[in-house]
Amino acid sequence: MKKLLHTLLLFAVGLFAACQAPTSGGDVYLNDFLDDLTAQTDAGPAIRAALSHCARIRAARLILPGGELRIRPDLAVEKYQFISNNDEGLKRIAFDLVGLQDFTIEGADTKLLFTGFVSPFNLERCRNITIRNLSIDFTRTFHSEGTVRAAGNGWLDLEFPDKYRCDLTDGCLRFLDDEGRVYPYSSLLEFDTQRCEPAFHVDDYWLPAHTIPAERRPNGWIRIFRSDLKAAIGNTMVFGAARRLNPGITVSDSQGIAILDVKLHHCGGMGVIAQRSRDIGIERMEVVPAPGKKRMISITADATHFSNCGGQIRLIDCTFENQKDDASNIHGLYMPVDTIFDRERIWVRWGHSGQYGTDFLVPGMAVEIVDNHTLEAYARRIVAKVERFNKEYSAVTFTEPLPENIRPGHLIAADEPGPDVHISGCRMSGNRARGLLIGSRGRVIIENNYFHIAGASILFEGDGNFWFEQSGVRDVTIRNNIFANGNYGSRGWGSACIAVGSGISQRQTSRYHRNIQVDGNLFRVFDPRIVNLYCVDGFQFSASNRIVRTSGYPATFDPKLHFVFDQCDHIEIPRQIEMAEQR
Repeated sequence: MKKLLHTLLLFAVGLFAACQAPTSGGDVYLNDFLDDLTAQTDAGPAIRAALSHCARIRAARLILPGGELRIRPDLAVEKYQFISNNDEGLKRIAFDLVGLQDFTIEGADTKLLFTGFVSPFNLERCRNITIRNLSIDFTRTFHSEGTVRAAGNGWLDLEFPDKYRCDLTDGCLRFLDDEGRVYPYSSLLEFDTQRCEPAFHVDDYWLPAHTIPAERRPNGWIRIFRSDLKAAIGNTMVFGAARRLNPGITVSDSQGIAILDVKLHHCGGMGVIAQRSRDIGIERMEVVPAPGKKRMISITADATHFSNCGGQIRLIDCTFENQKDDASNIHGLYMPVDTIFDRERIWVRWGHSGQYGTDFLVPGMAVEIVDNHTLEAYARRIVAKVERFNKEYSAVTFTEPLPENIRPGHLIAADEPGPDVHISGCRMSGNRARGLLIGSRGRVIIENNYFHIAGASILFEGDGNFWFEQSGVRDVTIRNNIFANGNYGSRGWGSACIAVGSGISQRQTSRYHRNIQVDGNLFRVFDPRIVNLYCVDGFQFSASNRIVRTSGYPATFDPKLHFVFDQCDHIEIPRQIEMAEQR
């Protein structure tokens, strides 16, 4: 009761401050809605009141006060959200921007420190929004980390710092925070503590039951049990968050979004996830572990992710380090055909739970119809009507008859070019899995970046049988980048520095990806695999690229593995490529 009265008092303070704030346009200062108590306990109610006031007066900017603001979930906005490639659910949101236009959140170097299950920023149906000059962190991370102190046949002894509070329940390990919230996990992954990156050639240990048998040792260490467990003494075992519940910044159905000079040290999902939006620029963003807190992991999933977006996507001078998944994934969505009723009407059903509820079909839009075995489009139609039954199923009626060869399992997707993409001056390293997953059919330029990636640095993905992500690039330039000792992690994270991973089962006639040009890059590699492609029409690797063999990790270096092609056309590789040994 005491805690409830306190939070209600904080909310009342915010409402009172709104009456004292400016009443027309211009700048609004969050300080006018805060006092010393609310800033240090829960600034959420003040933020909610200030944003409401900004919307009412059509303010140009909300200016944060600098210093540190603590934010709790108690009185945050609550709504049920379907977010592509994250987990659906009832979310508590700190900065909830809905329908705003021409508006800036000026962080003034404010440190936003969240407690509990909170989504920091949500943008819906917004236009011309800027978020700048702030940092985001959490008092307790959604993942957990322990140091390997001893190992035996089927067991590891782990030492957990106090910040990763844990106990045993029913003979299994459980993680909590100081207020008793449980932080479930679903995987283990070993990180090299000295290098601050995934350990050499390790794989994930997936835990379907979201727990692992354990016992507490007399010295306070926790011994976990699994028959295939292995890890090096002194390395860090990361317990990955079981769900992607609270992304850092969610953007839906919006246009003209700028994220500038934001430091994202932690969140419980993807860093920036944008869906059905266009014209998004991210500059000088840092997704890195919080300085001084001795964490191995920054955020729990992709640093950035773009689903069914258009216009332009720009990632400029960003740093994406030690996140638990890829640096960026840019793709459309495939929706599998479930039932064919007649020549004009079908039922479709989302193929992966991470896409539930993320609608993109609307009357009047053009769609392609795709064979899921080849990923080649064989027909195009216009949507006449969409009936959404629930988060999984919809009925779609078309303006003209469907082709005779359409079958359940085939796919429909937006027949759109996708965004033009420019990724420049970014540093990507230390994270699990891959660097850039490129799936846009627009113009893509990847230049002047640094990659030190455990798997493939650049992967042309898209698939029609598991993730159901639309890809099929048409115009990609990869130039003047440094690829530094990639492919040191799990062998399942990529077959080369630049690779295709589209899961195409019938490759003979499929030419899913097209027109990829690689110029002026430096490949500093211990692993000989530079390029591994299939189902590509048009690939050029110019003589301006350089390959330098290193000894950064153990490997058998066979130059015959530099380039591997399967079912590809119009491939250009120079007879002579500059190659050297590391000095």
